Amino acid sequence: MQVVATIIPIFFVIFLGWVARKRSFITPEFLGPANRLVYFLSMPALIFSSIAKASFNEQFDALVLFLTLLAAVLLYAGAHLFAGISKMAPARAGAFVQSSGHGNLGYIGLPIALYYLGESGLARAGIICGFLMILQNLLSVISLQLYDRTDKKAPGFKSLIKKIVGNPVIVGAMAGIVVSALEISLPRVIRQSIDILGGLAPPMALLLIGASLSMQLIRTYLVPSLIAVTFKLIVLPAAGLLLFSLFHVPATSYLPALILLCSPTATIAYVMAKEMHGDADFTVATISAGTLLSAVTFIVWLTLVSFYGMPR
Repeated sequence: MQVVATIIPIFFVIFLGWVARKRSFITPEFLGPANRLVYFLSMPALIFSSIAKASFNEQFDALVLFLTLLAAVLLYAGAHLFAGISKMAPARAGAFVQSSGHGNLGYIGLPIALYYLGESGLARAGIICGFLMILQNLLSVISLQLYDRTDKKAPGFKSLIKKIVGNPVIVGAMAGIVVSALEISLPRVIRQSIDILGGLAPPMALLLIGASLSMQLIRTYLVPSLIAVTFKLIVLPAAGLLLFSLFHVPATSYLPALILLCSPTATIAYVMAKEMHGDADFTVATISAGTLLSAVTFIVWLTLVSFYGMPR
């Protein structure tokens, strides 16, 4: 089955990253520079290249983008409501809402879109990724700020906008959209250089994800992290799938977006929680648990769509 044949190798590489850290092949000193290499250079190159090669008019679907963003907004609102009903402590509540909606689009979503759907699927996912990444960063900051009870000054709106505008993944996606929409032809030497750099992103990103997993924190925060994981891996994709079905969007059109919605909590969520006084350890536990469980949920969601949504 194509779904299993795609997902298992991806999470095997993630597992290798965890083993490599345990065996000290990947050291803590290596993690920081390697992550910066992927985040600032390789991943933006991959996204830019995939979008720039595609026809923007053919790959861009305004309805799919709108419904994807709407699903994300509804999820954040639902997680906020749950946090209030459950009477979570403020630091935990802010981290919970963020962890429930802030997906790892670049390091897991896009590689799966590439390996499962090919270059065309990656281009469509990349276009959606740029807009979804902006939205989930905004909603995450708002959520963390809403529950911040410390006297420390939180990052202001200008600081947030600066970080979003300067986000290399977003920059890569937007630059690719401009090149594709304007049908700009890049010199061959530039295209090949970007392709080589972008080729590093998927395997390196997966290894780094594996090396960042924390089994100890999963055990410590097992129940609350599993609740957040349920929101992220079950409720959010279900909301997206429901919206796509209600508006009669064909599976071939929404599948790249659904893959992004299925992505587990982003590793950057830990940095944001720590910076804005949320529960950082809980966030790491949710990231780790969600990453591991997404191996199963990706297979379930993609199999469901392949059986009931894809044309035969």
